[in-house]
This record gives sequence, C-alpha cells and structure tokens, in this order.
Amino acid sequence: MRPVDIQPAFFLVSNMVRRILFYLIIAVGVLCVFLTLLSLLYNTRFWFLKVIDFPREQTLVACLICLVAFVAINRRWVTSAVLLVLGLIAAAALLASIILPYTPFWPKAAPDAGTAAASRANTVSLVVANVLMKNRNADGFLHIVDEANPDMVLAMETNKWWAGHLESLKERYPYTILYPLDNTYGMLLYSKLPYIRFLEHDSVPSFQVEAKLPGGSWFILHAVHPVPPVPSPYPDNIRKEGQKEVVLLKIGEMVAAHVAPTVIAGDFNDVAWSSTSRLFGQKSKLNDVRVGRGFYNSFNAHSFIMRWPLDQIYVSSHFRVLELKRLSKYGSDHFPMYVQLVLQPPAGD
Repeated sequence: MRPVDIQPAFFLVSNMVRRILFYLIIAVGVLCVFLTLLSLLYNTRFWFLKVIDFPREQTLVACLICLVAFVAINRRWVTSAVLLVLGLIAAAALLASIILPYTPFWPKAAPDAGTAAASRANTVSLVVANVLMKNRNADGFLHIVDEANPDMVLAMETNKWWAGHLESLKERYPYTILYPLDNTYGMLLYSKLPYIRFLEHDSVPSFQVEAKLPGGSWFILHAVHPVPPVPSPYPDNIRKEGQKEVVLLKIGEMVAAHVAPTVIAGDFNDVAWSSTSRLFGQKSKLNDVRVGRGFYNSFNAHSFIMRWPLDQIYVSSHFRVLELKRLSKYGSDHFPMYVQLVLQPPAGD
C-alpha cells in the first residue's frame, strides 16, 4: 500500500487556521479602535459610554497585541490594512496618554513625605474597604485591620450583619458613625481620632467629619460611595428632570470653597482616569494619591485580568504621602486600600 500523503491536508488546515486568526485579529483591532474613539464622548445621559472608560489598560494591551500580530501575519498592504495599523497606533497612543499618569513614570500629584517630617502628632492612616455585603468573612477583614492598625477605618457596602460582626472594633475605635443599609450603600466609619460629624442622604449616605490629630490640627474627611454609572433608582444619580447628576462634582465644588486640609476617600464606583474623576480633581483642587505611584487596582479581586482602580483617595496640598498600598483580599470583590498621610501645610499657608 502507498503511504497516505498528509502534507496537503496539513497545509490546508494550517491556511484555514491562519485565515481565521487573521480575520479575528482584524475584528478585535477594529473593535478596540471603535471603543477607544467612542470613549472620548463624554455624555452623562448614556451610562454605557462611561463604562467604556473602565478597561483602558486591557484595551491598550489588546491594541498592542493586535498591532504586532497583524503586522506579522498580513501579506497585502492595501489601503484598509494601512488604515487599521494607523488606527491601532493612534488608539494605543491615546490610551497610553490617559493611563500614563497612574504609573511610576509620572510626577507624583501628592508628594512623598520624608520619614523625618512624620510624627504621631501630624500623621493619620486610613483603611478604605468595600467589604461586599454578601461576603461573610468578617474575621478576615478584622485580621487585615489588626495588621494595618490604621487611625480610621471606612467600611462600605455594609448592612446590619456587618455592623454586628465589626462590633469589636469599637474597643480600639471609640468614635464611630454607623449607617448600615441593605441596599449595598451602607457605610461604617471607625476612628481613634475625635471628630465632629455630619451625615448626608438616607439611601446613599456620605459622611463628612472634622477630625482632630494628636498634635491639635484638624482636617476634613469626606467618605463617599456614589452609585455606579449605570441605571439606578437612587436619587444621587438621577435628577428629577431626568439628567444625570454626579455627586462627586457637587462635593468637589463644596471642597473648593474652603481651604481646610481635606481628604476624600471611598469606593467611587468609577475609574481614576474617567472624565468624572478628572473633573472632580479639577473642581476640588485635590490630588489623587495614585498619580505617579501606580494603578493599585482595587476591583475586581475575583479576576486577575479585569481589574480597575475604583477605591480612591484624594488629598489637599496640605498632605504628603508616607505610605500607600493595596492590602490582601479576604472574600470581597474589592481589595482594601491603605494610606498613611502627613499633614504638612504648604509654605506660605
């Protein structure tokens, strides 16, 4: 019997796979370019445009992979092929320019504090954590708090179950604001520092406290957890006229009206580089502690790839950053964030 010649079949399958891969690269590349251009449209009436802001890191990686793969595989450099390459280059450059400030290659918006400048009298540390209401690993969260030993703990998405299981924190944190809710917008604030407190809104609360450091200086802490950029029944997201309303921008205008040392922290339900976040930084004249330090992606703790910086911390120019880190996961879909700040008024204040 003559041996079966498998070479023609092999090359036929190989060419078919190559063709499928080629068209897949084109489809993904065109999608990346389209989504990048679409994300430039800032319109709060269409929530899905804001959601496109989230995966800019992932879209940048996809653009680069498609660009390299297409150049390697393509054999016919017709006009459409050149346009795709130019589109991928432009999209990658645009995405890189947006997320570059959130890397160590960018100057720090909130300067570092020298260890010599820090003392217990003018230093405050804070843990910011969205615990995930259905998560039941309260012991894991308490262990993280014990290890970090911050001056203040802000726990979000907390209901009565969480308030009960975090009761032991009151022994070390005698100053508290407890506002548990079953709609995933409950917040609990525990503090070693004395403060004057204010509370806003029933269904989507935000806290404002004037806290006193051991050295006698005061600063303002705004704790926020606004609704995400998707359709929501909660009133801080939709105006009666039907137009989108962003609670962060209102807080930013309020903060800009005074010159007191200020910290704003919480689960913003929005990425650090979104149009809303950047407008908030401009209006409030506060500095994002991530800028110049890294992404510190805090969500989603359950996914290795689809992660974004949603839990954010902004500070006024009075503060220097002594330490910033992402803490361990414990069952929530958010990583806790830890920051240690030094109150150091700028020269001339």
